[in-house]
Formats: sequence, structure tokens, C-alpha cells
Amino acid sequence: MRANKYDVTIIGPAIVDIMAGPVGENLFKKGTLPMEDIHLTYGGNAYNEAVILSRFGLRVNLITKIGADDAGKRLLAKIADEGVITDGIVEEDGISTGINIVLFDKAGERHFLTNPNGSLRKLSEGDIENNLHEIGRIVCFSCMFISPLLDIPAMTRIFKLIKKVPNTVLIVDMTKAKNGETIKDLQPLLGYIDYILPNEEELSIISGTNIDTAAKELLHSGVAHVVVKRGGKGCKVYTGNNEKEVPAYVTNQMVDTTGAGDSFAAGFIYGLCQGFELERCAKFANATASCCVEKVGATEGIVSLEEPMKRFGQISD
Repeated sequence: MRANKYDVTIIGPAIVDIMAGPVGENLFKKGTLPMEDIHLTYGGNAYNEAVILSRFGLRVNLITKIGADDAGKRLLAKIADEGVITDGIVEEDGISTGINIVLFDKAGERHFLTNPNGSLRKLSEGDIENNLHEIGRIVCFSCMFISPLLDIPAMTRIFKLIKKVPNTVLIVDMTKAKNGETIKDLQPLLGYIDYILPNEEELSIISGTNIDTAAKELLHSGVAHVVVKRGGKGCKVYTGNNEKEVPAYVTNQMVDTTGAGDSFAAGFIYGLCQGFELERCAKFANATASCCVEKVGATEGIVSLEEPMKRFGQISD
């Protein structure tokens, strides 16, 4: 396994999203309900992060799994069209490419309809290991707990393999723990993680405590840096004995929060690639996320580096 052919390697799901909204509470009381917007797009944590980083000018490869079906072919073509390297994408016969229906309400909050038997839940340890011959200097495991095939022992083996490459930085993003996993359960893999990026709810699920206590427990268990996403409140960064609140870029145009956490992760990764110190990485991540929520869809609000960089300069210290 070699590093540095790419700037970044992203590991995780890529799917098709059908966006519709805004929806109200009367959704199921009427036979027909008109939406202001319905459209097909592409998403998944890894897809969103890889596409945004590619639009920022980085060389990115994506490790994911899709079905060998029409949806998969369309998704693969879109990923290639975005400039993301597709050598690590596994196409498998007999499974359906993941398709989510994403309903957003007037406040921009999301409600998902998902297929538990689609490719979203089928990414395996073997799929990842077979595509780790060459990796970026930064590797992001974009969605802890997303696939039932990637349990704690499997993730531990994958993280250990990635960190065997000298000077490789491992970032782990999260989703909600599905089976009652706790920080104590995760201890075998935590020492391999350079940066972990949970949101407040995800962190509370695995800790049962407030974010300060939980973040310190993660640091004590071996994680080098903890960055907690806090939505409109920005984020909070923890390292060693230090903690710092980093303000959000305030936007009054929020229409859809789909992909906001992925956009944050992409912005954070870009900052690391540019050599920013931790607080500036978090600041740029907040600026990137603010662009995302102003459009319907996970990546539609971020077309280039220009607007996130402009907002980055406007966030107060």
C-alpha cells in the first residue's frame, strides 16, 4: 500500500437521492400533495465529501460500493464527471444501488426513507481492503456505523491497515450508532484516529453524557483531536487539555440541511490539506457548511472554492 498518489481518499456510501419538499404534517392526510421542489440528485456521505473536495481542486479517490444496475451506472458516470477517481468503486451484481427519498420541511430539516437492502448497507471490509493499494495522505472514513458489515473489529483492522502507511492522517466522520455502541466499546479503534467529527446527537448516543465530558473521554481513549459539529452554533474543537468554540457563518437563507455535516467534513479536510491549524480548519468547515444549507441537495450549494473561502474570511475569531 502506497500513499500520496491522491490528496484525499474517501471511504463510504454513494447513493441516489430523490429530494422533495417542503413537506408538512398533512403529508399522509391527502391523496396528492404538491411540492415546491422534487428532483433527483446524488448523495451519500462519501459521495458528498469527495465531490466537494474535487470541486475545491483536490485529487480525490472514492472507495464505495454500488449495484450493477441502471442507477449504479448513472451514479458512476456522475462521480467520474465530477473529477473524482473511480478506481476504488466496487460494482456488484445482485444488489440494488442505494436510493433514498429525502423529505425536507419548511425549517430545512430532513426526513429519510431508505432501503436497508441496498448498496448503502453492503460496503464490506473486503471491498475496502481490496482498494487500499494507493491512498491519499488524508483518508476519511466518512460514515461510522453506516454498514452492518463494518462492525468494530472490522473497522479496527481497516484503521490499523491505513495507519501502517507513514504520515497518513485518518479522519472518521459518524452517523448514529445503531446497536448501542459506546465509547468503551469503540476503544480498540480509537487510538488509530487522528480526527473524529461527530455531531452533538451522535456523540451523546455513544456517551450518554454532555459533549465536553464525552469529548474528553474520546481523547483519553486515544483519539488525537475531537471536533463536534453543532449546526447553527458552529462547532467545538478539543485537543489535549484545550477546547475552543468556533462560530458558525450565520446565514438567513437555510432551505435544506441535507449534506451539511458532509460539507463541514469536506471543508475541514481541505483546511488540513492546506496546512491550516486546527481552529482555522474548523472555521473553514463552518463556512463550507453554510453554503450547503442554502440550496436543496447536499452539494448543489458548493460549486467551487470561491464562496466558502469568502465566508471563511468573514467569520469572526
